[in-house]
Amino acid sequence: MKNNSDLHTISLYVANKPGVLARIAQVFARRGFNIDSLVVSPAMDGHYSRMTIAAKGKPDGLDQIIKQANKLIDVLHCFDHSSENVVSKELALIKVGVDADARGEVLQLVEHFGCKVVDITEASLIMMVTGDTDKLDALIRMLNKFRIIELVRTGKVIMARGEEVT
Repeated sequence: MKNNSDLHTISLYVANKPGVLARIAQVFARRGFNIDSLVVSPAMDGHYSRMTIAAKGKPDGLDQIIKQANKLIDVLHCFDHSSENVVSKELALIKVGVDADARGEVLQLVEHFGCKVVDITEASLIMMVTGDTDKLDALIRMLNKFRIIELVRTGKVIMARGEEVT
């Protein structure tokens, strides 16, 4: 069972330069944090990037990580959003091997979880699903009785609700 106090969602706004990601990853590694997912994309103007890191580790070490990350020259700001009211989503592509007998049951799961079928052949289908981590985990558990051929997940992306800045 996971200890939720050890799960953290951190956002960083950084200069879009080579080596920034490596320096940030090193800050996490030195403190014994495991990065579960990492999403990086350019911000609106392209000179900066937004990073969202889902990591596991003790809460007391997180304060030090945030302080050290905020001291890095290329980091404009670093925040922990673990206890904040944010919109948090993931995307997954899941390829499932299905024959004619199982296809109907898999398509019912697709409908129930609000997935979209993005490719279908006689022997498999690829579905796309978005949602929070728990939703994706539940779908994967339900699909385990079939043959999951391949699974790709983006990791969390977050945005603060209302007028708050992420």
